[in-house]
Amino acid sequence: MSDSSEPVIYQLKIVLLGISPMIWRRILVSSDSTIEDLHYTLQLAMGWSDIHLHHFIIHGKQYGITQPGGTVFSDCASEVKLGSFGLRLKEKFLYEYDFSICPSMGTWRYWWRHQIRVEAILTPDQKQVYPICTAGKGICPPENCGGPWGFMKAREEFFIWDVLERFASMLRNKNFDMDREEASELRALAISLSKPL
Repeated sequence: MSDSSEPVIYQLKIVLLGISPMIWRRILVSSDSTIEDLHYTLQLAMGWSDIHLHHFIIHGKQYGITQPGGTVFSDCASEVKLGSFGLRLKEKFLYEYDFSICPSMGTWRYWWRHQIRVEAILTPDQKQVYPICTAGKGICPPENCGGPWGFMKAREEFFIWDVLERFASMLRNKNFDMDREEASELRALAISLSKPL
């Protein structure tokens, strides 16, 4: 790992894995930012609250801020600069957030995995303050909702309840014109949607 003499700007796309539709952010960070800086930038950009363990996996090695009860890292996150990795265009690495030991299996369980891809390597704009989040889509899930699986299940259940509420509202509407057969079919659909998944 070697630092380049002049800092560059990395345009990074961060995708929260396991969620559909995709939740992502695009950020611009300087190559002289540290791993610690990138961690805090991701926490803000994604809307996380920095209450859980985390680490990056870059070139097969783990980097992060050592926390009590967590992983101890061989490198100090406040000293390792992004420029020292020699990141290339389209290169990918991981950021894993909110993990713990799974008691039944004795292995680590990672709730939120983020794929980070280098989209562009840019010349710094002297008028711009870095880091900056320039784009994104989707609101991040609540941190303690059971990871992607728990979030997707909860979102599906909320969608079903929303459909049922709209259906009930339509049935209450006095101007709603429907024959008995159509009403029976819609009631059957509502009953099937209300059953647990």
